[in-house]
Amino acid sequence: MKHLLSIDDLDVDTISDIFATASEMHDVQRREVKKLPALRGRTVINLFFEDSTRTRSSFEIAGKWLSADVINISAKGSSASKGESLRDTVLTVCAMGVDGVIVRHPASGAAQQISQWVDAVVINAGDGMHEHPTQALLDAYTLQRRLGSLDGRKVAIVGDLTHSRVFRSGVKCLTKLGAEVTVVAPPTLMPSGIGAWSRDAGFGVSYDIDEVLPEADAVMMLRVQKERMSGGYFPTAREYTVGYGLTRDRLAALKPDTPICHPGPMNRGLEISPEAADAASSLVLDQVSSGVAIRMSVLYHLLTGEETVA
Repeated sequence: MKHLLSIDDLDVDTISDIFATASEMHDVQRREVKKLPALRGRTVINLFFEDSTRTRSSFEIAGKWLSADVINISAKGSSASKGESLRDTVLTVCAMGVDGVIVRHPASGAAQQISQWVDAVVINAGDGMHEHPTQALLDAYTLQRRLGSLDGRKVAIVGDLTHSRVFRSGVKCLTKLGAEVTVVAPPTLMPSGIGAWSRDAGFGVSYDIDEVLPEADAVMMLRVQKERMSGGYFPTAREYTVGYGLTRDRLAALKPDTPICHPGPMNRGLEISPEAADAASSLVLDQVSSGVAIRMSVLYHLLTGEETVA
């Protein structure tokens, strides 16, 4: 594995290896000195053309805890804001002797294109509405730690599917691991061609959240991405919450201790109620912690080429 651009780059054995290493990396978070020498002398660039808190911060922490030199570059404040092309920006950065580039970009396929321009390792931290593979890995890892094997487990993914790269990576990762995934959204937020894709990929599609939730072993709520919406995808915020939000009543309809996930940031009161976000079964903060461990694991495997932690 030279790059991580899509969940399609990973087979089940590789995902298992990443999870096994992440479990060891998770232990680092509980140490007084959070440092491993694995990437000493390596330089990693966080190249983010979209806003981010969790992903960029966790990649930065992951790199630093592995002793890499980590540099953050955002579109604002870089030559990209002066009109420099993506290709020139990337080639300029990599000419400085960079070993890894972690890229987030609003254009689908940007990470794939960058991987063809440079010799450095490229990790996709989210490209447009295409994929977000490390988010899918950390979500599956979090659920596996709570539920054990995901094989045969029923996972509901609910929300703004049309604009969600998390959903596209997540459904691939979870089904690879044997989960029975059902995606739920209003018709206006269901991706076109979902019927054929779901049949080929082996996941279910529903427009009725109240039918799906009581049978779910885990629930993942997705953010309503208002910034990507150019039209009226639903009449009002309240109507969306009534129809598809994880409200207090729907929380009560879940099986006891059903894990609740959300990749963040959360629109409290829209797609998820405060009661659900803060419930004892909520794994939202566990996902953040897992994100550092998974990204440490991914950096370790890609930049050292080692199968296990020394």
